[in-house]
Amino acid sequence: MRALVLGGSQFVGLHTVRELLLRGHDVTVLNRGKTATRLPAGVERLVADRTDMGSMRKALAGSEWDAVFDVSGFLMVAIGARMEDLIDLLDGRVGAYVFTSSIMAYAPSGTFPWRENLPTVDEEPDTYGGFKKACEVALLERHARTGFPASVVRPAAIYGPDNNIFDMEMAYFLRLLRGLPVLVPHDGLVTASYGHVDDLCRAMVDMATHPGVAGEIFNITAEAVTANEYVSVLSEIVGKPADIVYLPSSWVGKLEKPAYSHLFGSFHHGVLSIEKARAVLGFEPEYDFRTGHAQTFDWFLAAKLDQTAKAPVDPLWFASYDFDYEAKVAAAIRAGRSPA
Repeated sequence: MRALVLGGSQFVGLHTVRELLLRGHDVTVLNRGKTATRLPAGVERLVADRTDMGSMRKALAGSEWDAVFDVSGFLMVAIGARMEDLIDLLDGRVGAYVFTSSIMAYAPSGTFPWRENLPTVDEEPDTYGGFKKACEVALLERHARTGFPASVVRPAAIYGPDNNIFDMEMAYFLRLLRGLPVLVPHDGLVTASYGHVDDLCRAMVDMATHPGVAGEIFNITAEAVTANEYVSVLSEIVGKPADIVYLPSSWVGKLEKPAYSHLFGSFHHGVLSIEKARAVLGFEPEYDFRTGHAQTFDWFLAAKLDQTAKAPVDPLWFASYDFDYEAKVAAAIRAGRSPA
């Protein structure tokens, strides 16, 4: 199979490339060329900016692909670039188009677990969830009109080696290793689904090669855990006790800086059903929450990220944690003062 990965140099894109190579496919990545190259040998690289359709047309001129994996794209919204323009460019030239959406495309609901037919967010495309929904709509409407072979994957929280999302496991490994306070809102009861990046990428490649999935949406994730369970399991993996400080719910959203995972601070649970993926794709996660995070911690240590002086900075949101600020918030809570 001749595969094109839009993105391909970081986290989900990089692991998609590795999964494709593992299965013996020919792989090309297309990105802006601004990230230090860590691509495996044999991978071709095209340089273009998907917000600039002129550069995209030049890079993709005369090419056809058995499968395209779209794991980037949120930056398109920054200048008003349209998903429809990219579809126009590729329509009739691809055998399958797998778009990585998000659990954020769902409208919050009290019905659990969330299935693919539940309502989506009513937000403008300048929000993350709104943008993902807009892309889904554009792709699936084109499929209905012309047969464009698009399918959509909606992962929940994604973790694993190479994770560049600043408020996920890397920051919690650092807090635990250094004995720093771990701020947990809502008494640690908010529940969310978590999936390993390699399980997601296996499912995406399966979607591209499985007959009859064009026009379909699939949730892909693994088990759901509470915030308390999340911290407890990571504490056991790291081998250090967690210094948990519970943040009153009335203070959620009022702190000056990020101080806990956005998943912990949500005012609703986020639990996905993967029954459709099981039934249609034969999908089954290889990693449960504990084994997946243990494998990720081994990678974290091997990469010497435990020696990082500061919390990681998210390359998309340019956000990070300030551990000194978190310590001040924790001290204020313990003293019975408002941290805001």
